[in-house]
Amino acid sequence: MNRNVEQWDIRKNAVESDGGVVASQNWRASAAGADTLARGGNAIDAAVSCAFALNAVEPWMCGLGGSGYIVIWLAKEKKAVAIDFQGTLPSEISFDDYPLDPKVPESIMGFPGVVNNQNVDGYRSITVPGAVAGLSDAQQKYGKLGFDNVLKSAIELAEQGLPVDWFTNLQISLTAAELSKFKASSDVYLPFGFPPQPEQVLKLGNLKKTLRSLAENGPDEFYRGSIANELVTDLNEGGSRITLEDLHNYIPLESEPLRGKHRGHDLYTPGVTSGGQRLNEALEYVEENLNYSDPFGANTYIAYAKGLNKAFKSHKEKLGRTINYGCTSHMSTVDSEGNMVSLTYTLLNRFGSKVVLPRTGVLMNNSVSYFDPRPGYPTSMAGGKRINSSNMCPTICVKNGEAKFAVGASGANHIVPCTMELTAFLIDYGLSLEDAFNLPRIDVNETDLITVDPNLGEETINQLSRHFKINVAQNLVFPKLYSCPSGVYRDNKKGKTFGISDKNSPSSGAVSEGLHDFTETAQGMSNVPRA
Repeated sequence: MNRNVEQWDIRKNAVESDGGVVASQNWRASAAGADTLARGGNAIDAAVSCAFALNAVEPWMCGLGGSGYIVIWLAKEKKAVAIDFQGTLPSEISFDDYPLDPKVPESIMGFPGVVNNQNVDGYRSITVPGAVAGLSDAQQKYGKLGFDNVLKSAIELAEQGLPVDWFTNLQISLTAAELSKFKASSDVYLPFGFPPQPEQVLKLGNLKKTLRSLAENGPDEFYRGSIANELVTDLNEGGSRITLEDLHNYIPLESEPLRGKHRGHDLYTPGVTSGGQRLNEALEYVEENLNYSDPFGANTYIAYAKGLNKAFKSHKEKLGRTINYGCTSHMSTVDSEGNMVSLTYTLLNRFGSKVVLPRTGVLMNNSVSYFDPRPGYPTSMAGGKRINSSNMCPTICVKNGEAKFAVGASGANHIVPCTMELTAFLIDYGLSLEDAFNLPRIDVNETDLITVDPNLGEETINQLSRHFKINVAQNLVFPKLYSCPSGVYRDNKKGKTFGISDKNSPSSGAVSEGLHDFTETAQGMSNVPRA
């Protein structure tokens, strides 16, 4: 148990605005989105600006080399749309490249180990990335600004470099051994062969050049232009089977979102391949079994735990396994017109494949590990196959034709419990966004063991222990046991908007609409010299 490690209580305040708000896992990226709002953009422009900015300030979680989902609420049309930009396997992928090795532990998805772990680390772990296609598709269809304008802040942040604080040092240190295997990755993140010290700034290789090229030439440059040529050259030199044709053929999938209901509210999530089904199934159980006349307390958490446990068991029966690991990034945006976005995307693992492609500076995913390296299974690798199961669960709540809130989280198997509890706190008890995000949470999966924050109190924990085995663990910066959420809320009567992000993340934050000078964000830090 991890009941009493840190000796402080942390609370984070929500940001309030008469305009829009952007909330994400890094306040600098949130500021990029808020700046885009102030320059005439809407919530979609802001979300995409924030997402691209994360390449420069939170590169270990997501980026141009990743994939994910976006859910959009269009206020004037009173319509929700979802875009799936999950990655696809190379058309020429071969089982011969992934020989099984019983001495290698199971992969993060529970599949047999592969020689040199090459379905998890390195060039052969990389799928065709969908992030640039999906994000640009959303922005160009539903945004107000030009694509180059949306990338403005991301380019400024990439040119400035990655400011290193203790949290950045932690993220790099956790994967330093794997990053050191690849020269371009080591050059960026391990100056002189070890993690950088705080108060330094890391230059991000050719990332700024790539972002400038996208701004000047458009997103097709990533899949059909000079960037595509550079990507494939680097990938093939490293052993990946991704071809120019694979990039040319990639398309994001737009669809009607999965629509759930909870106590008169409509909940929109990306679809059956996301965590949305588990979210809806858990909330259905809660609505049927929670006595709402009881005060908030032990019975609340018991109903939430039982609903989540039921949903995860059902999910495992359908899938035959659970997805337990992964590092993602979530952002939520709202503008003054009532448009909302909930966006989650990922490299899968922390720093993905650990491969920075030298010609472009793009850090690549390791999503081949989503697939079974053995033939003959529903989840087996196949050329062009799309990632079809995820924990990501970006959610927008709508009532009477107006969006109320957008929430989501990072943290693999922790995402759905976190998103479900926040959604229920807001709907079931009418809590403010700030109060909901500062409440203690539980983490539940398909087993009879649940993890509980000691801040629930002894009485609630004892009540829960009558129904489940209990692991008492604080909500720490690391390990991240209760997910890392970000959300926005709109008071449609008053026209006020609110935003907040994970209280236990030192870099997460919400920023209200306004102009920002990104040249000041790393003042006082020094550039890392090169050997």
